[in-house]
Amino acid sequence: MNRVFFSYSHADEDLRDMLEKHLAALKHQGLIETWYDRRIQVGDELDGEIDQNLETASIILLLVSSDFIASKYCYDIEMKRALERHEAGEARVIPVILRACDWHDTPFGRLMAAPKDGKPIRAWHDIDAAFMDVVKSIKETLRRTTLTNAESGTFESLEPVMPQHITTNERRPRSANLRTRKTFNDADRDNFLDEAFEYIASYFENSLSELEKRNNDLATRFKRVDNGSFTASIYENGRSVSYCKIRLGGMLGNGIAYSMSDQASDNSFNENLSVDFDDQHLFLKPLGFSIASQRKLSQLSFEGAAEYYWSMLMQPLQ
Repeated sequence: MNRVFFSYSHADEDLRDMLEKHLAALKHQGLIETWYDRRIQVGDELDGEIDQNLETASIILLLVSSDFIASKYCYDIEMKRALERHEAGEARVIPVILRACDWHDTPFGRLMAAPKDGKPIRAWHDIDAAFMDVVKSIKETLRRTTLTNAESGTFESLEPVMPQHITTNERRPRSANLRTRKTFNDADRDNFLDEAFEYIASYFENSLSELEKRNNDLATRFKRVDNGSFTASIYENGRSVSYCKIRLGGMLGNGIAYSMSDQASDNSFNENLSVDFDDQHLFLKPLGFSIASQRKLSQLSFEGAAEYYWSMLMQPLQ
């Protein structure tokens, strides 16, 4: 069985937990077992346990973010040793880009990263699709390892040979199912909504600017009405063809409302995003008034929500 080692910053624990969920099928099939530092028991020697499991892992996932790069332990110790084992052919290292950061010029920047094209998990429209792409990369790594063993005529377990100073008895069996339900209060939800609105506003402003640059017959306008609302307009050869107003709150209270008019009142809207949550994270959920919502969107990230509303603005031009 292949051991998968997570090297990550605790600031990204929610994303690590989500990735482990997506690896459940491989675990049920007996193809992998996972290890991360939360499995260290009270009284165990911290560095020793990490070193032992890093040395016996056949796949090492570097869960990359600005916090990972800023962590001396993750960057200078775990990452360094992981790359040494990768170079020696003892393990495979897969960088998994969780959040946008300056990672290309790092020592692991030369490795093929997951998800596809190194697009950060948080930047995907559908976070579940992003994690599935990571799982695909891990499955491909497992397949190649199996083929390599078959071609060489060896059919031994894919788990690396344990160093002589480590005995099987030292590896005490314990469940990896230690994740607990998270709770979110009103302040968490309000802060999440404010951050989402600011992200959407920035997304629209930048997208409108780029749209105008790429199309000589189009002109655009982004206008902040106040701290909680903005309008966006697109003109084709001087004629207004699409416009909207996006605002916090509105008729439904806590949410982000979309109106297909830049003159809409606070009591009218064509779509609304509300904050919802599961046992691990917050997300945005559309009310379902838009035709685009027929895609059965249910758990939108900031970028997913911004692109959802942007597609509504772009619909008359497409």
